[in-house]
Amino acid sequence: MQKALFLDRDGIINVDYGYVSQIEKFKFNEGIFEFLHLFVQEGYILFIVTNQSGIGRGYYTEEDFNILTKWMLLKFQKKEIVIASVQHCNHAPEEHCSCRKPATGMINNILKEYDIDLKNSWMIGDKQSDINLAHNANIGHTIAIGQNKIINSEYAFETILECKEYLEANQARIR
Repeated sequence: MQKALFLDRDGIINVDYGYVSQIEKFKFNEGIFEFLHLFVQEGYILFIVTNQSGIGRGYYTEEDFNILTKWMLLKFQKKEIVIASVQHCNHAPEEHCSCRKPATGMINNILKEYDIDLKNSWMIGDKQSDINLAHNANIGHTIAIGQNKIINSEYAFETILECKEYLEANQARIR
């Protein structure tokens, strides 16, 4: 079984300007590449799990999402970061699907293809639904990022950069 890092996209990987769907509006968060390298060095497999209700609401298309995702993954590859899978929920909240965080559908899809040690894995997000997903899916460790009040997270930092610096100084936390 392999340890995994599950990442939300908007607010974690990139600056969340609201319904980010175009390359021109996508800005990586400061420190995200170095942050991910810490987990890669410790043997974690990386997954993105992201609610994309902008598709269900008609703000952008599935094709827009796929174009942006392909571009983002290429940027990661250039930095020697491999994302094993990108799972997304394209439903609006009122559709009450089984894949929208905090429901576990995206994690369940990943577990169909990968043998993941959830107890020793991490979820990082900027919303309560991200942390609730971790608890609902029995992911052992959580990191909350941002200024929102998020309860039941093991760690909380204002920025990815601050979290990266903490983990660099305390790398044993993710071993």
